[in-house]
Parts: sequence; structure tokens; C-alpha cells
Amino acid sequence: MSTSKYVFSQLTSFLNRSQFNDYVRKYKGDYYVKHFTCWNQLLVMMFGQLSGRESLRDLIVALEAHQSKCYHMGMGAKPVAKTTLARTNQDRDYRIFEDFAFYMMDQARKKRIDHIFKLNGNVYAFDSTTIPLCLSVFWWAKFRKRKGGVKVHFLYDLETSVPAFFHVTRASVHDSKAMCEIPYESGSYYVFDRGYNAFAELFKIHQKDSYFIVRAKKNLQYRCVKWRRRLPKNVLTDAEIVLAEGPSFKKYPEKLRLVRYHDAEQDRDFAFLTNAFHLSAPEVANLYKNRWQIELFHKWLKQHLKIKRFWGTTENAVRIQISVAIITYCLVAIVQHDMKLERSTYEVLQILSISLTDKTPLKNLFNKTNINDIKEQFDPLIPGLFD
Repeated sequence: MSTSKYVFSQLTSFLNRSQFNDYVRKYKGDYYVKHFTCWNQLLVMMFGQLSGRESLRDLIVALEAHQSKCYHMGMGAKPVAKTTLARTNQDRDYRIFEDFAFYMMDQARKKRIDHIFKLNGNVYAFDSTTIPLCLSVFWWAKFRKRKGGVKVHFLYDLETSVPAFFHVTRASVHDSKAMCEIPYESGSYYVFDRGYNAFAELFKIHQKDSYFIVRAKKNLQYRCVKWRRRLPKNVLTDAEIVLAEGPSFKKYPEKLRLVRYHDAEQDRDFAFLTNAFHLSAPEVANLYKNRWQIELFHKWLKQHLKIKRFWGTTENAVRIQISVAIITYCLVAIVQHDMKLERSTYEVLQILSISLTDKTPLKNLFNKTNINDIKEQFDPLIPGLFD
């Protein structure tokens, strides 16, 4: 009989338990807890994410089927009851898991550091994804008259393919309202879509010696100060402007750069506002074009991890599950980097989902399995993600 660890235990060995315990002590997560600790809760939730459990009952049934293995996989000595998991998701402070998700994102980005754009600063895209919820069940997440939902706002590192920050709000909160939560870094680049024309927040980025690129609205009121001539191919306009509308000028009283670019592939014209005067116009357009990676990240996260169907109905339970999904995503990124796996993230997750309770060494697990003939349409990842 093999005496090696279960695959799930080998995976969780990549987690920094001492760091997680620091957050548990900070928010007093294990006060008066005798059996089912925060660490046990984290591993149970991660097991559900990796194995693709659809509901709380589905997760408990899967754990009962492997009851003799749960202790050795770090989920506690006693069987996990449905009421116990539901109560802990409802009562324990979600910030324990959220702070650990921030830590995991930071670790994954450090391991996957790259300089694709050859700029002296990190390049981020900021956008949100809406998760619809049933209003009669998730009563606290009112969105419209008969519809509920939450938004997850992601700050996505375009060079490492790992999120750097996330913020959860109700779906009724406008996207631009979350800009004030972003931890801006001096010298970094931030790419936004058209819904983020909040000039007061954009001016804060400028004051922090950072750079932004945002798609301009069609009704933008401005006055040209200076034009650039001899424009590169497909660049229609490259000019310095000041905002003409009174309230907008008060929010952003300095010069901006307006770049109009024709995308030959889509046969469309785009207008961008930026404070990065040192970049060429094609570089500005290329940075915005790469913003599409965050849309593909949202799609991948919803398709392959469980953030559309929740195992609890309270706001605290929803926030915990979203945080654990991001922790799981970062864990796969770290494992993939450290083990130098020549596989897509989709393949890694598929192999892990059917092997969590095996005792095969991780290296052998990925070497022996061959699923390269899976059709490409089942893997919506962007080319190069975690490659």
C-alpha cells in the first residue's frame, strides 16, 4: 500500500498556514472553537472548489464518501456536518479569507513576475463582473425590482495573469464607485473601460505619479491645445486637450492626451484618454487592447470555479466563497509555476478534480496523465495564461 500523502494534502502543503493563522488570530476566528477550525473550513471549501461541488449538500455528500480520509487531508477529526459548515460560513469573519486571498495573490504574482510590455511599472486592468442572485433567497443583494446580484471588481495584472486586488459590492453599485478602493502604485499603468470616466478618481491616479488609459465617452467636451503631426499608421488623432465642461475641469484641471485609433481587424474607431504622454499612440492602443484579458479571466473563473452557485445565502457566506475561489485559483498558479508544469490551467484542474483522494505524487500525476486531445473549445483561457 502507498504511504504517500493524498493529492489534496500535497496541494495544500503549498499554502502558508502560519500566515493564515495570523489572520485567524487578528479577527479572533477560532475563539471558543473546539473541533471545526478556520483552517478546516478553508480546506473543506477548497475541496469543494477543486472537485466542482454544486451545492452545500453536494459537498457534504462528497465528504461523507471519503470520511476516513478527511482527517488525513486536514479537514478535522470529526465528520463535517451540513449545519456546521453552514453556520461557520454565516458567522465567521469573511476578512480572514479575504486577507489570505490578498496574500495568495501577492505570492502568485511574485512567482510569475514578467515584463511583457517592457515598461518601468506594473500594468493593470480594472473591471467588474456581475454574479446574478435570486432575490427571494439572497434578500440583502437587491439589484433591480425582482433581481439580485453582487459585483466582484478585479484589479488584474496583465503581465502575470493573476489578480492583484478584488472588491465585492452589491450589483447596484456603479463600477466607477469602486475606483477609490484600488491600492494605486507609483509608476504603474491602469487600463479602464468607458464606464470609468470618473475624472476625480483619474486625477488621484495622476497625483500619485501613476498612469491611466481609459476609453473616452462619445459626448466628451474638450478643447484641443496641441496636435501631433506625422501620425503612425491607424492613428487618427494624437492631441493634448483640456476638459471644457466646468464640473469635469474642476475634477481634472490639468492637460490630458486624446488618442483616436482605427482598429483594422474590427474596422472600428476608438478614442482613449491618458496622462501617459511618454508612450507612443500605438502603445496606448495596444495596452487598451490587452484589457480584454480581464474579460476572459472573468469568464474562466465563472466556468471553472464555483462563484455562480453559492453554498450559503448570507452576505458573509458569499464573500467567503468568492475569497476561497480566488485562493484556489492562485494555488493552482503557484503549483503550476513551482512544478514547471507544461499544461494549461484547465488541464491541471481537470486532473486534480478526479485525483484529490489518490495517493499519487503530484509530479507523477501530471506526467502520467495525457489529455492533450481535449477539444480547444472546452478551454476558454487566453493564450499564454500560466504557460
